[in-house]
Amino acid sequence: MISKNTICLWYDGTALDAAKFYAETFPDSAVGAVHRAPGDYPSGKEGDVLTVEFTVMGIPCLGLNGGPAFRHDEAFSFQVATDDQAETDRLWNAIVDNGGQESACGWCKDKWGLSWQITPRALTAAITDPDRAVAKRAFEAMMEMRRIDIAAIDAARRG
Repeated sequence: MISKNTICLWYDGTALDAAKFYAETFPDSAVGAVHRAPGDYPSGKEGDVLTVEFTVMGIPCLGLNGGPAFRHDEAFSFQVATDDQAETDRLWNAIVDNGGQESACGWCKDKWGLSWQITPRALTAAITDPDRAVAKRAFEAMMEMRRIDIAAIDAARRG
């Protein structure tokens, strides 16, 4: 049964590959139904994978093989709260090493152009610290990073 609210992500013929990668990489993720086109359409033929139902960390998604007309951009991203450096590194490396690219402040992009914020809980706690000087030091440290280094954030927090 399709969820009442589902995130629809547009792909150029690679929705199933993306869904499989997400299911292998992120906990509480899975590939569900794969639907094939009942007829030809502008970017595919009858029998091609048209849509893929999948979940990413419990969030229902639908991958639509709609063709090259629309691309993912940073206006939409998944923010993943990580518990430690090992989890942060594992997820970051999985995305970047699979044809993705690094960006700033914990952001990276997968090979399909979808943006991910790999955000340690320690970073969130640091930049929202009630002591504004502590928060500022942590924030300034983060601004110099690509992948978040929790030890460096903790050191900045301590001053």
